[in-house]
Amino acid sequence: MSKQRILVQIDPDTHPSVFDSVVAIDSGVEQLLTHGSVSEDDVTGLVHGCIFTRAIKDLKSTAIFFGGSNVDQTEALVAKAKDAFFGPMRVSIMSDPNGCNTTAAAAVLSAGQHLSWNGSTVTILAATGPVGIRVAQILAQEIKDSNGSMTIRVCSRKLERAEKVCGDIAKDLGDCVKLEPLEVRDSKAAVTAVAGSDAIFAAGAAGIELLAEGWQTEQLKVVVDVNAVPPAGIQGVEVMDKGELRGETVCYGAIGVGGLKMQIHRKCIESLFESNDKVLEVHEVHRVGKTLIG
Repeated sequence: MSKQRILVQIDPDTHPSVFDSVVAIDSGVEQLLTHGSVSEDDVTGLVHGCIFTRAIKDLKSTAIFFGGSNVDQTEALVAKAKDAFFGPMRVSIMSDPNGCNTTAAAAVLSAGQHLSWNGSTVTILAATGPVGIRVAQILAQEIKDSNGSMTIRVCSRKLERAEKVCGDIAKDLGDCVKLEPLEVRDSKAAVTAVAGSDAIFAAGAAGIELLAEGWQTEQLKVVVDVNAVPPAGIQGVEVMDKGELRGETVCYGAIGVGGLKMQIHRKCIESLFESNDKVLEVHEVHRVGKTLIG
């Protein structure tokens, strides 16, 4: 007799994300166990509850999802869970704090349908936030895997933060990706930063305009703005845009990207129950997304 698919939702926030719970149920999870206010000290016990309750052959029917609004806290919980596994005693896990992994994957995959990344220049506004960092990570890994080249402009209000992100991503990349940290404090500086770009991603906080006018050029092929709250992160990009043309530039807004994000999230949850040893973080989530667009 097959075991029910159980997903244990672990969240450092007081109330586990309702969004993540709904997606889990829509992904075919038969039993959802939610845990909020989870600290690092709690994780080992929760993991043991997953791995010691079923025979090894049935462990693929249990999985863990890590959510939460604080990315650093969630990643610390994921690290503790990995440490609690041993030998075959493990279950599949997925991490998507604040939706950053699925959103970044969907943003890159949407844009990638309209240009070749090899040889391109990409500017990421608010690149030191959760989604911006992951967009840069995904792009850098794509270029490394394809033996191509790319320039990624990593923009932040504080130069030292941009420099740190560039340093972290540059590890083990070799010289295939040129990472340029830029301090961008206002829309005027943003216009200068994006000049000569083939693609622009705006990954700032909700309701913050990062780039006003003056961004449309013949070279610019695609822009993606993941801000869903007015005003838009990029002036002139509508939240519902899904491959809409603004002049010569293809535009995606948050809802336009959101459909693919939801597909990726659901597909990742479904795949957790294929085996007991999957670890779905940013690059694995991106790879799942690639299977959805061919």
